[in-house]
Amino acid sequence: MATPVVTKTAWKLQEIVAHASNVSSLVLGKGSGRLLATGGDDCRVNLWSVNKPNCIMSLTGHTSPVESVRLNTPEELIVAGSQSGSIRVWDLEAAKILRTLMGHKANICSLDFHPYGEFVASGSQDTNIKLWDIRRKGCVFRYKGHTQAVRCLRFSPDGKWLASAADDHSVKLWDLTAGKMMSEFLGHTGPVSVVEFHPNEYLLASGSSDRTIRFWDLEKFQVVSCIEGEPGPVRSILFNPDGCCLYSGCQDSLRVYGWEPERCFDVVLVNWGKVADLTTCNNQLIGVSFAQSNVSSYVVDLNRVTRSGTVVQDPVQDSRPLAQPTLSGPTIRRGYERPATACSKPQRVKQNSESERRSPSSEDDRDERESRAEIQNADDYNEIFQPKNNISRTPPQRSEPFPAPPEDDLAIAKEALKPSQAMDVQLPLPNRGSSDFVPRLPVATSTPMPKAEPAVIPATRNEPIGLKASDFLPAVKMPNQSEMVDEDAMSQIRKGHDTMCVVLTSRHKNLDTVRAVWTTGDIKGPRAGHSPSPRRSLWKLDLCTTVLPQIEKLLQSKYESYVQTGCTSLKLILQRFLPLITDILAAPPSVGVDITREERLHKCRLCYKQLKNISHLIKNKSGLSGRHGSAFRELHLLMAPLD
Repeated sequence: MATPVVTKTAWKLQEIVAHASNVSSLVLGKGSGRLLATGGDDCRVNLWSVNKPNCIMSLTGHTSPVESVRLNTPEELIVAGSQSGSIRVWDLEAAKILRTLMGHKANICSLDFHPYGEFVASGSQDTNIKLWDIRRKGCVFRYKGHTQAVRCLRFSPDGKWLASAADDHSVKLWDLTAGKMMSEFLGHTGPVSVVEFHPNEYLLASGSSDRTIRFWDLEKFQVVSCIEGEPGPVRSILFNPDGCCLYSGCQDSLRVYGWEPERCFDVVLVNWGKVADLTTCNNQLIGVSFAQSNVSSYVVDLNRVTRSGTVVQDPVQDSRPLAQPTLSGPTIRRGYERPATACSKPQRVKQNSESERRSPSSEDDRDERESRAEIQNADDYNEIFQPKNNISRTPPQRSEPFPAPPEDDLAIAKEALKPSQAMDVQLPLPNRGSSDFVPRLPVATSTPMPKAEPAVIPATRNEPIGLKASDFLPAVKMPNQSEMVDEDAMSQIRKGHDTMCVVLTSRHKNLDTVRAVWTTGDIKGPRAGHSPSPRRSLWKLDLCTTVLPQIEKLLQSKYESYVQTGCTSLKLILQRFLPLITDILAAPPSVGVDITREERLHKCRLCYKQLKNISHLIKNKSGLSGRHGSAFRELHLLMAPLD
């Protein structure tokens, strides 16, 4: 009798060196599940075909690390946001830059393409959400409401709403047409990192670092259920295309959840570490993760995963006892009303009609002239991006799923042939429905992939623009917008940094003074017969100039211990240095050059100025009652020589 072939449930597909430096972001194409885009600290966006070792193209233009990338559903446009706050959109078919969008003041944390219109949403560490019109290169709306970085943005399947998740523990739902917030969902106790719309129903899922996944009803605007007990922070979630379940990419595992009631259908062990993105293709789930400059991809065979209470029939394990499937009822929520037709993508500059061509001086024409495309893998590029027979390109769809590697471990094969015992997933949830799952051990094989230099496609940047608000849907003509070059944008970003530089310079000076004092001996050593306190021999004019501004802050503190420390320190300085300061300032000018005396005179003048500032504060507080009042009156008397 022939030995049956053992099929794996999860396996490692490949590992590639994606960038010359660390990978900072990556995303899978949701249309085909076969396209992968990565952003790196080398300021590049590289494009890959899943399970192929060579880079298809490398897009340049950003001048800072790429923090977020996103492909549109037809996988013909890609948008990338950088650490500096700039956003760039590339046309993958034409292998050129399409738009440059400027307006955010901090890192771009999240991006998403509108499913039907020519719009892109961006969320930033500056807490703002912006909606961009790619055709007009302008900001349509700015949504303000979050108080911390916006980590994830998702458009609803019908294109009417936008969901946002942020570090302020909240999820917000925005009405794009009205340009305002519809509802705010509170309940997470940690930063919310990801949100996803149900593909068919008015349902929203959100995952947080508090290790929970919450489901929100978008008709009643209330929580439906909450999945607790995740092994770590929730980084990636994905609804099954038919909406029967939700996949959660956990640390080294995939979990399959239902929400009415909340329950776990299955757990599949996958050695993918911290998975960054998920998608489905040909009834397989593709997951990608990155570490330093490497990107790894993994496959889970969904035919062998329990979903929505149905039981997986394993051809090798037909004889094992099967659990009774759970029948799912009709949906209890409304479905999305999608438009009959989708909007076309932004038109490229080069048109067939002479009347539609722009002048050679336009920005897009200039970018088209200056852009170069060096395709290293022409076959891959033509297969994915080039339409055949002048027919519009469709997303790359393949009927064949990724093949599982053959099982080469006989012991594991025999173990897989044994009937598995059903186990109930223990979730600390109220009214949890019981379901069975079969734990499976993944056998991930890693095939060394040759390191290849990516084909570089330099893309010239469009000049960034000034942005004005307009209506979302009506395509009205935008007024002339003021142009802004990169130097002006950087100068605006640098505003306010001068103050920080002054503060850091002052701190550096103070640290140098303390270090110089520290090297002379034990700065906190006690004197004989006295309680531990700074040695008087260590108090010099240099130390006084550093300490006096801090004493002034202590005297204004609301904490009693701080005020007491300030009074004690000021009294010590007045007793030791005030006579010296007044004598040096009152002495006649010296004859000749005496550098040491000039330095001492400069320090005395600085101390005198600082003491005068403090004397006004002491005078105002000398009228207080109690212990502090007497201390301030004593200091006021000691500072009388200053007048």
